[in-house]
Amino acid sequence: MNFEELYQDLVLDHSRRPRNYGELPEAQVHVHGDNPMCGDEVTVHLHVGDGQVIDGLKFTGSGCSICMASASLMTQRLRNKTRAEAGEIASRFHALLTDEQPSEADPRLGDAAVLGTVRKFPQRVKCATLPWHALKEALAVSEQGGTDRQISIE
Repeated sequence: MNFEELYQDLVLDHSRRPRNYGELPEAQVHVHGDNPMCGDEVTVHLHVGDGQVIDGLKFTGSGCSICMASASLMTQRLRNKTRAEAGEIASRFHALLTDEQPSEADPRLGDAAVLGTVRKFPQRVKCATLPWHALKEALAVSEQGGTDRQISIE
């Protein structure tokens, strides 16, 4: 299986059967993000436990296949990571899609690295990064002791 086939298989699988989709009753923070240009909407539900470890991470929302797959892959990858690790991985993901000269995909991205292919389609980069922006905001809100926030990327 080549990289393009892997990308297509993972995106389709995660968009059709998203992992960690749904409310998280014990969430401390809820951050809703939207992209008014394409209609994607994602709410990240976050719980940070002992040792600053993410022990609860889910999402709700609707959007294109890329956005839903990205949110699903993100929640799988970042659960049980520390707040700092999650923030660093989210930054690496953003760099993979937006840097002019991206480096090799960071192995810490896991399967989410296949979304690096999206960089070839600039109009879709925001679809892939929306959940990660919401997650970074949720981490910041959580650290500040807040609970809810809304963000918009355009």
